Amino acid sequence: MMTNLFSVFDPSSNMMNLSMNWMSIFIGLILIPMSLWFIPSRSIFMWNFILNKLHQEFKLLIGTLMINKGSTLIFISIFSIILYNNFMGLFPYVFTNTSHLVMTLTLALPLWLSCMLFGWINNTKHMFMHLVPQGTPNLLMPFMVCIETISNLIRPSTLAIRLTANMIAGHLLMTLLGNTGNNMMFSLLPVLLLIQILLITLEFAVAIIQSYVFSVLSTLYSSEVN
Repeated sequence: MMTNLFSVFDPSSNMMNLSMNWMSIFIGLILIPMSLWFIPSRSIFMWNFILNKLHQEFKLLIGTLMINKGSTLIFISIFSIILYNNFMGLFPYVFTNTSHLVMTLTLALPLWLSCMLFGWINNTKHMFMHLVPQGTPNLLMPFMVCIETISNLIRPSTLAIRLTANMIAGHLLMTLLGNTGNNMMFSLLPVLLLIQILLITLEFAVAIIQSYVFSVLSTLYSSEVN
């Protein structure tokens, strides 16, 4: 019996005191046919097309300082990892990794911290300039420094919480509707199935959008250290 509404997101399955829910990350590697790894197919060409488009967009956002160092590959990899885990969470009985702050903070915090260390060590004056927007009156400068500092410090948490909250919200709504199916009239079940299909379609879109938003915001945050 479900004692807590959010207990469906708890990583409770274990074997010999080892959590097995996080092993769902490797399920996709088993499901992908080996032919996709060796023989180029239409799906591979489509995926390469998407990655090239992302590379062109991230290259414009990052700036000129870090392009030659292959930094766009970092954000493309983050996009691929989040997209993969979001899609795997849509399958029944598969643990959604991106619905936990353990996963999302692991992606957001090291990336933000490395960008901050790089910026304050190599471009200290430039980082101080970001604390005071151009055209700020002298009277408001101390307040703007405090506001910009706080907004800069909460960036990794906002990245992580945004992704976690969006992934939990859709799954939680589908769980609530699914639990009401046992108490509904038989004539209303087709309506419930139609709503569930629409929600799954929406979750597919959310999985793509959230992975894109996470990677784009990470790119914009890293561009400020140039």
